[in-house]
Amino acid sequence: MTLPPTHRCDRTPAWQALREHFDRSGRSFDLRQAFASDARRFDHWSQQAPHVFADLSKNLIDGHAEALLLELARQCGLEAWRDAMFAGQPINLTEQRQAMHFLLRRPRSQAAAGQPWARELAAVHETLEAMLAYAEQVRGDASITDVVNIGIGGSDLGPCMAVRALDGLRLPGKRFHFVSNVDGHELEGLLKTLQARSTLFLVASKTFTTAETMTNAHSARRWFEAQLGAQAKSLLPMHFVALTTNVKAAAQFGIATTFGFWDWVGGRYSLMSAIGLPLAISIGTQAWRAFLAGAHAMDEHFRCAPLARNLPIRLGLLDVWYRNFHGFSSRCIAPYHSLLSRWPAYLQQLEMESNGKRVDRSGAALPFETSPVIWGEPGTNGQHAFFQMLHQGTGITPVEFVVVRQPEHHLPGHHHKLLAHALAQAQALMVGRVDPGGHRHFPGNRPSTVLVLDRLDAASLGALIALHEHRVLTSGAIWGLNSFDQWGVELGKVLAADLEPRLDSGDVSGLDASTAGLLARLRP
Repeated sequence: MTLPPTHRCDRTPAWQALREHFDRSGRSFDLRQAFASDARRFDHWSQQAPHVFADLSKNLIDGHAEALLLELARQCGLEAWRDAMFAGQPINLTEQRQAMHFLLRRPRSQAAAGQPWARELAAVHETLEAMLAYAEQVRGDASITDVVNIGIGGSDLGPCMAVRALDGLRLPGKRFHFVSNVDGHELEGLLKTLQARSTLFLVASKTFTTAETMTNAHSARRWFEAQLGAQAKSLLPMHFVALTTNVKAAAQFGIATTFGFWDWVGGRYSLMSAIGLPLAISIGTQAWRAFLAGAHAMDEHFRCAPLARNLPIRLGLLDVWYRNFHGFSSRCIAPYHSLLSRWPAYLQQLEMESNGKRVDRSGAALPFETSPVIWGEPGTNGQHAFFQMLHQGTGITPVEFVVVRQPEHHLPGHHHKLLAHALAQAQALMVGRVDPGGHRHFPGNRPSTVLVLDRLDAASLGALIALHEHRVLTSGAIWGLNSFDQWGVELGKVLAADLEPRLDSGDVSGLDASTAGLLARLRP
């Protein structure tokens, strides 16, 4: 299978038609009029996908705009890029790697003969079985009360978000902690609350060289050795595990148990690999398999559903419509469930690291905007903070609500209030309120999407994650990006490696005046 060519989306006939349609009627589109004139708007603009129901009806879009966006997707080769990913083609062009995170949740039984990734799928299940066996071992070990994940980026954000989200399934008697910041205040504060003999450290770094992670790991090991003295060396292999492909470096550290993953798994797509070990320990094998099954169901929906009823594609095209035609620069994520408190942070990396790029796959600069800024906070907290701006600010920010129909708690009255607030905020953004005096005037006509989960369980969380992974691929394919590399994180690492020894030596030669002045100011 040959990879499709990159077509500049702004040079396609569909893009030009979208521009004309936006200038003609999209710019002045009014949601209140749209609902008044179409009694079936909710029916058309909502749909059920695996484990996720989506209401898109309160978005600034009509049927003609969506039809043109679907045509834009065809003219930009979206279906071909999607199919190339599922076929195991190296669509990460700058690194000549595949992007096969979908294999992490593909059942072993679906390794059809002749598939180019059959060997990789077998390796996935071999690692999966070993990881789950180890997770069950830890779950059954009452002497381990605390599990500390040391990682950063995708080795932290995904596991941290998911363990928090599925706290209702957490094994009683075990606490989970996540350390990512190289600022020693974070690790030192945590270590004060732990006992070495009852703590398991998971060191998550693909290369086992990530500066922040290894700094924290070495500090944790020194603490462990100080706590246990002469016994530390023999006990360390039972209390430190590595999630890495660099088995040799892990062994030199003193670690005997390692679980690896592969170059075709990007960090922000790695939660369902061995990087998810803290989640597997927390929720157990049965729930972990439901987690994978939910994601796989969404993979199949994205792979097979017609474009017009394909939820990841509809969301990704809506993102293009808002970014490139309406000019909206950010999207607010408002989960109305406290256990989804880390969902906005997780999406920040997934979307902005994937599509926060200014050049296309060939390296040519793009003349249009790409990824919006992703930000947010659990809903009811946000209502008393930044929702003021969403309702009455000078700019417009699309809001994405995530609501869950059935709660996990049993406190009477709470959940109906929570749901009422979520529905009311979406309604208020749309309808607004007229106040001749001005201060209490809400302009309304502000867009929102509502994603509904029946329950916040392992399967629905897996589906929600896969939905957004494929949404990112959709918008990235339209913009002609490589959504699977992240060269933008490299320069800061290189410069930090140069500056760190200068903080000891005081050498400022060759530095710009600002950096030199700040370095001199900050030296101990």
